[in-house]
Amino acid sequence: MSAIPLTAQGAQRLQVELHRLKTVERPDVINAIAEARAQGDLSENAEYDAARERQGFIEGRISELEGTLSNAQIIEPATLQADGRIVFGATVEIEDLESGNTVTYQIVGDVEADIRANKISISSPVARALIGKSEGDVVEVKAPAGIREYEIIGISYV
Repeated sequence: MSAIPLTAQGAQRLQVELHRLKTVERPDVINAIAEARAQGDLSENAEYDAARERQGFIEGRISELEGTLSNAQIIEPATLQADGRIVFGATVEIEDLESGNTVTYQIVGDVEADIRANKISISSPVARALIGKSEGDVVEVKAPAGIREYEIIGISYV
């Protein structure tokens, strides 16, 4: 399996989720299964079926997180020697040249991408267009809505 790029912050979030699943969620679902079994006939027991389904989800997520973390390549943006270029983990402020709106994104791995938190995947069209560019450059992004032009206003490595 190939290395999965993660920021240190993203890896920490995954470790916290894994710990919560193992120490809180897993024991809770085991207790729910035990309680449902105590009610008798399992063939018509909706609580038992729901608890088993939840257990399957939890175990699957634990397995997924363990696999991701075991193959993670942790990248600390603050320690990168990027010479003012946009690289993985960089936080970039860009301005849409058509609308004048500015937005700030951090370029992260696929696993930790979350547009609501302004974290975009390294494989997204915007991130691919930005990688390797410097402050002041104008980039064209081929997005589903058409070609958009952005000017790079600022770059930081937090």
